[in-house]
Amino acid sequence: MLVTTTNDLAGYRIVRHIGVVRGLSVRSRNVVSNIGAMFQILRGGNISVYTKLAETARQEAYDLLLQHAAEAGANAIVAMRYDANEIAAAVTEVIAYGTAVVVEPL
Repeated sequence: MLVTTTNDLAGYRIVRHIGVVRGLSVRSRNVVSNIGAMFQILRGGNISVYTKLAETARQEAYDLLLQHAAEAGANAIVAMRYDANEIAAAVTEVIAYGTAVVVEPL
């Protein structure tokens, strides 16, 4: 699966637009992670506990995006983006979305 943040794909021609596809991950922080993060916050610098949580959520959303596009019959995704929102205290959603297309080499 080819994925790009641009509206076209260099070296390829879009032959069919399938539509918007997405992958959604909703994650929460656990008490143990929050305690570990507090110590990291006191030291300053990168909060690795939260970095890992964010990366896991993004990867899961991306993988679900690819799955959704493949199920729709796409071989590429253009205009791919991420968005994230806190939907409750300590609960964050990450969505990966884009336009599923079928491309062929020029």
